[in-house]
Amino acid sequence: MAKKSTTPTKNKDKKSFNVFTYIKWFWILFATGIVAVVFIFLLASWGVFGEMPTFEELENPQNDLATQIISADGKQIGTFFRENRTPVLFEDLPDHVVEALIATEDARYYEHSGIDARGTLRAILFLGSRGGASTITQQLAKQLFTGGSQNRWERYLQKVQEWVIATRLERQYTKQEIIAMYLNKYDFLNQAIGIGSASRIYFNRANPKQLKIEEAATLVGMLKNSSLYNPRRRPELVETRRNTVLAQMAKYGYLSEKEKDSLQAIPLKLDYNPEDHDDGIATYFRQYVRDWVSDWAKAHPKGKDEEGNDMYFDIYRDGLRINVSIDSRMQKYAEEAVREHMANLQKEFLKQEKTNKTSPFRDISSEERERIIMRGMKNSDRYYVLKQQGMSDPEIFDTFTKKTEMKVFSWDGYKDTIMTPRDSILYHKAYLRSGLMSMEPQTGYIKAWVGGVDYKYFKYDQVNQGARQVGSTFKPFVYATAIDQLKLSPCDTLPVAQVTIPAGKHGVTEDWTPKNSDGEYAGYLSLKDALAQSVNTVSARLMDRIGPETIIRLARKSGIESDIQPVASIALGSVDLKLSEMVGAYSTFANQGIYTKPVTITSIQDSNGTILYQFVPETRDVISKEAAFVTINLMEGVTQSGSGVRLRTGPRDRYDFKNVITGYPYLFENPIAGKTGTTQNQSDGWFMGIVPNLCTGVWVGGEERATHFSSTQYGQGATMALPIWALYMKKCYADKALDVSKEAFPVPENLTIQIDCEEYKKTTEENIDVDEEFGF
Repeated sequence: MAKKSTTPTKNKDKKSFNVFTYIKWFWILFATGIVAVVFIFLLASWGVFGEMPTFEELENPQNDLATQIISADGKQIGTFFRENRTPVLFEDLPDHVVEALIATEDARYYEHSGIDARGTLRAILFLGSRGGASTITQQLAKQLFTGGSQNRWERYLQKVQEWVIATRLERQYTKQEIIAMYLNKYDFLNQAIGIGSASRIYFNRANPKQLKIEEAATLVGMLKNSSLYNPRRRPELVETRRNTVLAQMAKYGYLSEKEKDSLQAIPLKLDYNPEDHDDGIATYFRQYVRDWVSDWAKAHPKGKDEEGNDMYFDIYRDGLRINVSIDSRMQKYAEEAVREHMANLQKEFLKQEKTNKTSPFRDISSEERERIIMRGMKNSDRYYVLKQQGMSDPEIFDTFTKKTEMKVFSWDGYKDTIMTPRDSILYHKAYLRSGLMSMEPQTGYIKAWVGGVDYKYFKYDQVNQGARQVGSTFKPFVYATAIDQLKLSPCDTLPVAQVTIPAGKHGVTEDWTPKNSDGEYAGYLSLKDALAQSVNTVSARLMDRIGPETIIRLARKSGIESDIQPVASIALGSVDLKLSEMVGAYSTFANQGIYTKPVTITSIQDSNGTILYQFVPETRDVISKEAAFVTINLMEGVTQSGSGVRLRTGPRDRYDFKNVITGYPYLFENPIAGKTGTTQNQSDGWFMGIVPNLCTGVWVGGEERATHFSSTQYGQGATMALPIWALYMKKCYADKALDVSKEAFPVPENLTIQIDCEEYKKTTEENIDVDEEFGF
């Protein structure tokens, strides 16, 4: 019998062994892979690949929050920030923002727990050609904790970290909170950190709730890459990306096809409102607020650190809310009024400068001109930077003589040009400056603050920094003191004749005989007419009778803190005062003799809404109600028959206003108390105007006192400053919601001083002048 062959059995066993081996090694490798993946995730969670956030950090991820400045009418007028972020709650997001985000970035967002397995598998199989796998939660993890590395292998390890952090975030927060955190964290560029800031900056929406669907789609489209999809630089690309987002919304049922088509047909429209520190509304006021709050924060610790040291608020990171007295509407009208008038006034000034050999200065020597230029160079940013770099003064000044490319200010917009830095100093010194401040006399609330014509180029604040000679606007303090002490009537008369203050009296070193601007010294004038016509000799007589010290005491009680020397010339306004002081002091007259300290910051809250500071009103009695009312009555005469009469009648034929003042005449019919002021050589033009619930002061002049008009035709306060007040008030009156008063000034009860001059004549046997009655 033949022996059976065993070869087939061996082959079969070998084949079986090979299959078994393959299966075994497959599972070994599979298990090893699983273990390796798990181990990698464990290593990541242990912080081997980089520091991982602690539980506390996940609970309170650190975000810099911008401090907001909120106006009295609830508008955000500025921010202080390192990152311009305004936090937004999920309930403050409109549905179409959330829908656009989910449809575009993470369609299965509500189905996963931080990692989208299907998306990850798809990304691996197709090597990312059909989209990435990052969920919204992973993107948030990247923003909060890992950032992004340009090194490929480091980025792979960061991805692992993001997966771990994403799962932890999903356990720590709700889906809604994660969406809000993600949109609050993203940098939309142009100082727009988070969707709250982006809504304001790109579309001028006070909050995301106001975003239209196409605007929401634009912002969501930017989430892919805000540098690439920048609507200011690549509007066509951004519009295409926006339409992709709208298509995704339609794909997932958030929009109908008809809605999608109509929205995609809308052109990209931005309403760009930058929030840089130099841009936007109330720039000078915001700088004042920054300084005030910074000083306040240094004096008010928010708590102690672990070592017992004081901790202080950081206005750039702690998300404070600063509530201010400024009304955004009135601020806007004030800035518009300054711009409208100053642009026209500047045209006339530059036209006259064409024949001025020492332009932009007058009445100075060449040596004085050089000193001004040298001072300008030493005060410039260029000098400071080069000095910090170790350059000597001669080396620095040499750079000022070399032409360079630069932007310069103009009323037609910033202009690119080539000139030497020295010439640019002269160029900008030729521009007239202006300041405006408006205040509620009864509350002290500052409603508008315009410190200059352009903060980017002219940072000196003419409201609160610049003290300039006030001229005749100081005369009401002289009259008010005399009325309060002597109970004078506006109808009482004084001689216009010249008066001489002898040397040794009232601080006069030699005999002083003031002159009237019109050269007239005959006859008598009532106090009302004398103030209306700003007659110097009458003011000097009043000062001589009551003394400069008494006038200064009234000014001090009215809030004026600048130095005032007790000399006779204060009767004509020889003192230098701030516009903010003048407005606060004039408001005393409108507030029935009670000074109310001006208020700018009404309260400060932390990011949780806790009140940290609340202003306390400060008031004091200055003069009697009667004296305050009579002073107001005197100043009403200025706008009825004096230098402010153009507010009423606007006599075009008296002045050449060709292309200088638009909207003239103004034709106000309501009661207005006011006073113009013009200083020597027309260096300063003032107008102080009061209605019962609003006191507004305006100053106009050059940065240097040598920069001025050649004559009073344009250089007087009635031409330089009064038109700004008029334009501002016209705009305020046109806005009925502001409720700016057109009523008469309230008359105090039991008024004993006669203000009706016709009645005054009837009740007086003869019109005895005050010179005889009171020994002037």
